[in-house]
Amino acid sequence: MDSWNSIFKEQGKVFTKPHRDMKGIVDLLKERNAKRVLDLGCGGGRHLVFFASQGFEVYGLDAATSGIEIARNWLAENNLNCNLTIHRMEEKFPYEDSFFDAVISIQAMHHNKVKEIKFTIREIKRVLKPDGIIFITFPMFELLKKKNPWPLEKIEKGTYLPLEGPEKGLPHHFFTEREIYKAFKGFDIKKIYLDSSKHRAILGFKK
Repeated sequence: MDSWNSIFKEQGKVFTKPHRDMKGIVDLLKERNAKRVLDLGCGGGRHLVFFASQGFEVYGLDAATSGIEIARNWLAENNLNCNLTIHRMEEKFPYEDSFFDAVISIQAMHHNKVKEIKFTIREIKRVLKPDGIIFITFPMFELLKKKNPWPLEKIEKGTYLPLEGPEKGLPHHFFTEREIYKAFKGFDIKKIYLDSSKHRAILGFKK
């Protein structure tokens, strides 16, 4: 995640507002009396601050050390607590089985090859409590082509590397909707929809 480490160093927080649908996720969590939330690929901490301010016990995991430092400072500025970990999501998570009530991951998990993403999905299932909630977003391939005019190298089915630009050399994997259902077969997927940023948003529960 060297690309995003550099991006955070150069640009700071990058994202400052939570995902537009996160208020609805908070309402769902409160309805289900959920307490402990993991933000996987938390970056500069926009969702950590949001969930911590709502009274949740929040954990953030990201491989970008500069992003974690930004998140730490942002939380401190708001007198909020959070357990932050510098860790790669394609490695076993440093949490016990059935530890979290919910796992969110916004515009982060696609930065890997499909084998590593499927490992991450298995780890999400492991650390979630039974019937735990997932809210995860993945980009559409059309969005990458529109947003990033740089040449791309296809390295496997559905996975591309930008050859120029700030995310040069960073994998971008694109699932079809059918592939999402297959990859998340250990979950009861309630809905998949296009969010306001034209990413596929997934809401589901651990079986």
